[in-house]
Amino acid sequence: MKRTRGFTLIEVMTALLVLSLLALMSYRGLGAVLDAREHVKQETDKWRQVAAFFARFERDVELAAPRPVRTAGGPAPAWQGMPAASAAARLEFSRFASTEGIDAARRIGYRLNEKNEIELWLWPGLDVAPDRLPERYPVLSGVKTFELQYLDASLAWVNAWPVLPTDLPIPRAVRLRVVLASNEEIVRIFVLRT
Repeated sequence: MKRTRGFTLIEVMTALLVLSLLALMSYRGLGAVLDAREHVKQETDKWRQVAAFFARFERDVELAAPRPVRTAGGPAPAWQGMPAASAAARLEFSRFASTEGIDAARRIGYRLNEKNEIELWLWPGLDVAPDRLPERYPVLSGVKTFELQYLDASLAWVNAWPVLPTDLPIPRAVRLRVVLASNEEIVRIFVLRT
């Protein structure tokens, strides 16, 4: 009689050990790939929001109008940049309508709220009715710092606008500094038509 030879118990256990190690390494590798993918997605979403905010801000300041507005408290300057300690809008200005005709001339503002979001304030028109509050929309979240500076006629950066009653209706340029919650700092300068 011929004896058929099979695997021994040690050979089977060794094969199972090797296969379980391969499965464990594959699981960890797949987990690392999925974690990296989620991280890349979050970073992409964050930078997409940042780019959209800067594009919106740039479009708005390019359309800045040197037109003062009438308010309940009297006339307000065309461009009003308030110091950081102010509870009102950090930046408020008049804006012309775009050439595409998708929006109207209106008063708009930007400020950092208590939830660390930059808010866009929109009034329905240029002149503000006494009881009319702006509509507020968050345009960028996860912001630690929102700072604005304005370039005056003598080419000096100032923290508020207008500084003097004889200043231009709108500054020559605005410097925007944003620090995100993840500590990235972005500084952009926008030249205005004065």
